[in-house]
Amino acid sequence: MFGFTEEQISELALTYGLGAFILFMLFIIWDLARKSRAGRLGTFILFFVLAFGILGFVAKQIIQWMLGL
Repeated sequence: MFGFTEEQISELALTYGLGAFILFMLFIIWDLARKSRAGRLGTFILFFVLAFGILGFVAKQIIQWMLGL
C-alpha cells in the first residue's frame, strides 16, 4: 500500500498509534485527578500507578533505538 511493506506499516502504527493512545490515556488520568479533586499527592499517585505501564513501552522503544534493532 503506497509503496510500504506490511512490516513498515505495522511499525508506524505501533509507534505512532500507540503513542497517541498513550497521550490520550495521560489526558484521561489528568481529567480523573481534576474531577475528583485529588490534590497534588493524589494526582502524583494516580499518574505514578496508572501510567507505570507506559514506562515499559517507552523504555522498550529507547532500548531498541540504542541497540539499533
